[in-house]
Amino acid sequence: MFRRSRIAVVLFALPLVACGGGSARPQADLAASKITTIGVNSYLWRASLDTLGFMPLLQTDSNGGVIVTDWYTNPQTPTERMKVTVSILDQDLRADALRVAALREVNRNGQWVSSPVQAATTQKLEDIILTKARDLRRASIAG
Repeated sequence: MFRRSRIAVVLFALPLVACGGGSARPQADLAASKITTIGVNSYLWRASLDTLGFMPLLQTDSNGGVIVTDWYTNPQTPTERMKVTVSILDQDLRADALRVAALREVNRNGQWVSSPVQAATTQKLEDIILTKARDLRRASIAG
């Protein structure tokens, strides 16, 4: 009889131990710099989509972290068009987790001809995306 009561006490105590025994649980960081629900950092993903929102999107892959735009022609410069690819390389919100590549073509005599893209153009896009991503993270902490 004594043995059964000791077994019953052990069986009733197990769920309490498994639940942490009443110890304080760690608090979750609501605005963690590493968000993995979509495969890549969600702040970088959202900021990339917001930044490229004026361009037609050709392909988006949130698990692989790739956004490819279709050719975009600025109405102010109709003889020039751009195509942008954004790659998110990491799940952390870091500057080296983002890579932007761009193609540029110029219309010469009715033919689209490849033309070099200024390095400052891709650098500026990366800076805009990173700034927006940081702002999104700060907003999620505050609100």
